[in-house]
Amino acid sequence: MLVLRILIGLGLAYLVLLLLAWLFQDRLAFPAPRARMPDPKRVGVENGERVELVSGDGTKLVGWYLRAVDLHRPSPPSPALLWFYGNGETVAAIWPVVREFQPPGTAVLVLDYPGYGGSGGRATEGALYAALTARPDVDPRRIYVYGRSLGSAVATYTAAHHPVAGLILESPFTNAAAMAKYHYGLLPRFLLRLSLDNVANVRRVSCPILLFHGDADRLVPTAMGMAVAAAAVGPVEVVLIHGAGHNDTYDIGGQSYRDKMWRFIGRTVP
Repeated sequence: MLVLRILIGLGLAYLVLLLLAWLFQDRLAFPAPRARMPDPKRVGVENGERVELVSGDGTKLVGWYLRAVDLHRPSPPSPALLWFYGNGETVAAIWPVVREFQPPGTAVLVLDYPGYGGSGGRATEGALYAALTARPDVDPRRIYVYGRSLGSAVATYTAAHHPVAGLILESPFTNAAAMAKYHYGLLPRFLLRLSLDNVANVRRVSCPILLFHGDADRLVPTAMGMAVAAAAVGPVEVVLIHGAGHNDTYDIGGQSYRDKMWRFIGRTVP
């Protein structure tokens, strides 16, 4: 009887675990931290402005637009970089990185995801892309997309559905199913509602791709990044950041990371 009770208890606990996984998988993938959007001018970013974007369904997204700054470049229109951050980040948390990594002569748009930072509701990547193409100081033929971790799925989807000049990925995973298997191996796949399929997306991308990945990443294994690179149909350059895990790539990569990004954008300008 004791063994039977233990087995029943374990079975009930597993069923509860399955229910929680079904109910809260979106929360796990999208923790949606909140943070007040800083004013660029007040933190010393003179070329920045706070922007608001209202999508077709009325969703308001907030973020930063950094205009292109380069004394040696002629007047606009200029190239632009659409920046998609990781699942636990906000503009308020990463703006120093965005400022430091902004390529010369290239504008940058970064907005908080729906429910993140100061944004509300829901929106699509198409609305973000349209926000750049509509600006008179941006050349729509020279839009680049950057995506880190969770943002890699938004970036590859954008590049698969819109004409972009180049795609930059950092620590990309293959898809949501592979991530669930890697981190939650006891849970059956039929519970997963998310797709987030970078492999399928890059198979539809023909522009040049620059891919960064830390070789000590335990959250998104380096092998996943290599699988994404292998699936690409266009030219791919892979840069392994030695000794970097998932959340210290900017620090460990440092100037080398930044310069590699800058050269990639400069080289791929049509």
